[in-house]
Amino acid sequence: MTAIARRAPAPSPLGGVVRSLLRSRRLVERNLLVYRHTWIVIVSGFFEPLFYLLGIGLGLGSIVPPIKLADGREIAYAAFVAPALLAQSSMNGAIAETIFNVFFKLNFSHTYDAILATPLGIREIAIGELIWSLIRGTLYCIAFLGVMVAMGLVLSPWAVLIIPTTVLLGAAFSAAGLAASSFLRTVQDFDLPFGLVVMPMFLFSGTFFPIEVYPMPIQWLMELTPLYHGVVLVRALSLGTIEPRLLLDLAYLVVFCGICLTICMRQMGRKLIK
Repeated sequence: MTAIARRAPAPSPLGGVVRSLLRSRRLVERNLLVYRHTWIVIVSGFFEPLFYLLGIGLGLGSIVPPIKLADGREIAYAAFVAPALLAQSSMNGAIAETIFNVFFKLNFSHTYDAILATPLGIREIAIGELIWSLIRGTLYCIAFLGVMVAMGLVLSPWAVLIIPTTVLLGAAFSAAGLAASSFLRTVQDFDLPFGLVVMPMFLFSGTFFPIEVYPMPIQWLMELTPLYHGVVLVRALSLGTIEPRLLLDLAYLVVFCGICLTICMRQMGRKLIK
């Protein structure tokens, strides 16, 4: 009898993603061990948006007239600003982790060179760092949402979806931060993403004022930023102003995250595999 050789089935792309997720947890565990004695570094990132809320939302807000929503309701200025600062909390956790710490690991400690000697590859490194930055950003968001609830600034039961939304927003900024860090060459290059991108985006994403108060060209530029779409989503869930166009904001963040993660893995591969 002639034996008929059977071709082994091709590996499933989904199976490859699952295996990468399982292996990338090792990188998350490593980061947890590193931060267990320096947890104050993580906790400190929560206070910046909290100070903005206390100083601008409540302090300046006491002399700002109520904000009128599209459905005719009037809300306090603090209730308008707080959801945007919650979105900023997610951005802070993602950017601080994926730019500062990843840049140090790439260019000074050469942590990833050692990791590549293990079964982990470029994809596992990118996914592991993304998951870790999401954990950091989500901790900020949970704490800040608790402050909002305690201060009576959450006005809708839709707020139960805020944390999943900020996870998506954090994933988008984590992927963008990973991609940006792979292009940075020196410490002085930090001025580019923070001075020219992050700070203007924070100020011009509808954080403190409705975008309708700006000229139309500036409104178009604001609508191109991922933070604007995150602010719109979180604010709508907090205030209960749900409408179909929010699906476009959701789709924007998903596409933006996918593009940035693809760029990140390609660039890190070029930098690490020589």
